[in-house]
Amino acid sequence: MKAARGMLPASGASDMAHIVLTFDDNRLASALFGQFDEHLAMIEQKLSVDARARGNKVELRGDPVAAEQARRALDILYARLQSGHELQVSDVEGAIRMAVAQDDQLVLPTLEKKGRLALAQISTRKKTIYARTPTQDAYMRAMERAELVFGIGPAGTGKTYLAVAHAAQLLERGQVERIILSRPAVEAGERLGFLPGDMKDKVDPYLRPLYDALYDMMPAEKVERAIAAGAIEIAPLAFMRGRTLANAAVILDEAQNTTSMQMKMFLTRLGENARMVVTGDPSQIDLPTGVKSGLVEALRVLEGVSSIVSVRFEAKDVVRHRLVQAIVEAYEADATDARAKTAP
Repeated sequence: MKAARGMLPASGASDMAHIVLTFDDNRLASALFGQFDEHLAMIEQKLSVDARARGNKVELRGDPVAAEQARRALDILYARLQSGHELQVSDVEGAIRMAVAQDDQLVLPTLEKKGRLALAQISTRKKTIYARTPTQDAYMRAMERAELVFGIGPAGTGKTYLAVAHAAQLLERGQVERIILSRPAVEAGERLGFLPGDMKDKVDPYLRPLYDALYDMMPAEKVERAIAAGAIEIAPLAFMRGRTLANAAVILDEAQNTTSMQMKMFLTRLGENARMVVTGDPSQIDLPTGVKSGLVEALRVLEGVSSIVSVRFEAKDVVRHRLVQAIVEAYEADATDARAKTAP
């Protein structure tokens, strides 16, 4: 059952709200509040409200908008507990972001209308993950709806992890027959022959983030069996030429390091009943000086093409350690200052 809720008049200023939530499961309520009420403390800090737990109840006091956002965040988290999900600090942060987003003017085309925003999710037999930011929500919905999706933005926003999770979900559902992972090996100049081992051994260092996401969404033994059977394929970008990728979930990671020719070649591999996700960060191009990024060109050339969705992440969408967001913001600010100084 959903949490019961009530609105009481504030005892102080007339512009202060006082909301009381009652949760019908004491065990889940305890998990909701967190050890030593740490989850409530985070909500207090992020939303500038006062949150006090008493048994299976919590009282929220503060600005009416902030108090309502806190209520929505707690409702999101309680529903997640009811579905069997154990809460982590990152879940609380994500619920707060999504609760706040419902009051923002959301302009991303794949988001639901204001007031009807629901958390997008990706589920496999091993794990269920939920959107933690409005942009993640848009990205997850875009992958469900579009055949070709570009996920663009800084490190730590989840663009690669969510793409692999979506591919794993499609494979488990039987909507595709295989997953194909590709990533340019710029450091080796795409010439991998001198490295020891078979092709999987050669490209593993460059595909490790994709593997990590796969193992997080699927049991390790299932991943290994799928690789052995060809249901999960490691396909270095340099070796994709001439293929047609049908009935597959195809992911190109670190796409900012593709050349224009490589990107066009890759995009034109798309076959029947295939889904393709291209991820990258245009601010982290490692190509030789003077070589144009295929990702940057593709975003320009394909803008406005129907059935192609581009979702752009920003520093505020970073969901790794909070220090990562601060680092990304600092670098973005420095780049902005540098451009301002060189502008005529």
